[in-house]
Amino acid sequence: MPELPEMQALAERLEEFLEGAAFVGVDPLGFAALKTVTPPPDAVVGAHLTAVTRRAKYLRFVTDREIAIVFHLSQAGRLDVETPTKKTKPKGAAVRFRFDDDRAVLIREHGHERKVAWWVLDATDEGPTVGLGPEPDSDEFETLLLTSTDKRRIHTFLRDQRTVAGIGRGYANDALHRAHISPYATLAKMDPEARRRLVDAIRVTMAEALTSERDRRGGLSEPKLGDRFRVHNRHGLPCPECETPMRRVSFESHEITYCPTCQTDGKILADRRMSRLVK
Repeated sequence: MPELPEMQALAERLEEFLEGAAFVGVDPLGFAALKTVTPPPDAVVGAHLTAVTRRAKYLRFVTDREIAIVFHLSQAGRLDVETPTKKTKPKGAAVRFRFDDDRAVLIREHGHERKVAWWVLDATDEGPTVGLGPEPDSDEFETLLLTSTDKRRIHTFLRDQRTVAGIGRGYANDALHRAHISPYATLAKMDPEARRRLVDAIRVTMAEALTSERDRRGGLSEPKLGDRFRVHNRHGLPCPECETPMRRVSFESHEITYCPTCQTDGKILADRRMSRLVK
């Protein structure tokens, strides 16, 4: 899933690609992707793009009219920039935004879940970003991690967008490994030193990822985006710090990757793929 670093770098590239652009057409290509009824999509035609902004994992097309477009790529969504504009409808296509000077942005999705979403909103409407938590570089985030007594597993806590916005399973895995904290630890039982390590690890992890993402060109089109992770999706490979084979815990919708030596004092966390008897 594209997370905060991927989406921030994408916003920067799109703003550069679409500098001074005017909307000339919006082509809804997927029935379920559009989540609003009013204003209609063609209300944006003729408007000039003034900025591409990001909140958590959402991008927003800001215009010189009282209208904006917000979109979310979800887990398997991808974005292609087109010049010249194409007329094809690729598999999984959700919407194509057409601009002057023969430029376009195509949002599409791999797989069959169809969770990519976009909204046409009044300029002051926050839409789906209402209620999101603080972002990792904010003072509010730091205070939250240093003072919270939340009893959820820290991996769950970090992935909850209404608690902390912009972190997904990939960077949660990487940051927890960097901080030498078990994904099953809780803030309620975490000492001040571990909390500080976690704050710093998250910020370093996200900053390094953003620097790496800024080397990418064009849209965000690759089927898989996991090649830049520190430990995420690298179970079975040597830990980058101690060379212990990394382990995983698999759930229906996500996977936790961790090092038993660096993070859990040698304990192997129960994984339904292995055995219900593993404790």
